[in-house]
Amino acid sequence: MIIREHDNDFVLVEQHHHAKLSGEIMERWKDNLFEGKGRKESVLYAIEQHDLGWKEFDKQPFWNDAKQEPFTFTDFPIHPKVILYTLGIDEVEKADPYAALLCSEHYKRFIAAESSRQADLFVRQETARQERIMENLPDFNKRLFNFHYGLVQLGDNFSLYVCINDPGVGKQDEHPFFKQGIPLPFELDGFHKNPIGINWLDEQTVSLETFPFEGPVEVTVNQKRVKKQDIREHGLIKCYEEAQTEGVPVRLVPAN
Repeated sequence: MIIREHDNDFVLVEQHHHAKLSGEIMERWKDNLFEGKGRKESVLYAIEQHDLGWKEFDKQPFWNDAKQEPFTFTDFPIHPKVILYTLGIDEVEKADPYAALLCSEHYKRFIAAESSRQADLFVRQETARQERIMENLPDFNKRLFNFHYGLVQLGDNFSLYVCINDPGVGKQDEHPFFKQGIPLPFELDGFHKNPIGINWLDEQTVSLETFPFEGPVEVTVNQKRVKKQDIREHGLIKCYEEAQTEGVPVRLVPAN
């Protein structure tokens, strides 16, 4: 779950929805900047499904009793996290092994930073999965795979930017992940060598200093707003399930 906290409420965005938004954004990626076009469909599928494992978990968000707030994707406990990661990759592999390879690499890099037995087991499990998939892809190209994985990372960050920040927020109040811009994966260093400058122009418009898309990109962020007082009285799950979904339109445009 992606969480934005305010004085009196929490705004929650489901992870799988955020991933679908990343897919919608990267569908507009300029064709002449896409290498290995034979894998394009698989790459886009990986981008939009990379958080599939969170889909059912986020229907009933978990409460962090230590912090007195909902668990977010950054502090969710490692045991259930590796379970949902594995579930998501398994489901993607049934549809598209190359997409699963990209999702596996995405999660493996996240978990590799964890120091626990569960993290070590997950990394070994996904390393074995990747070797198996690559053996069955006779035309596998490591350089192109790295480029495609860079697109997964970039799409994830573009979508996360519009989900984790309040619309229209000033640069000084943005989430710390993005105050220096959108980090560019080294796999894409031939496209642009610096972080991509990004900021909100108003509550519905995001400006990009480097614009790799075929025209303006329009998406809608679906979120739920839950009051803290209601949570105290009725519990997080009941409040979340009864909250109305808000659709927030966002437009990505090139900087002037």
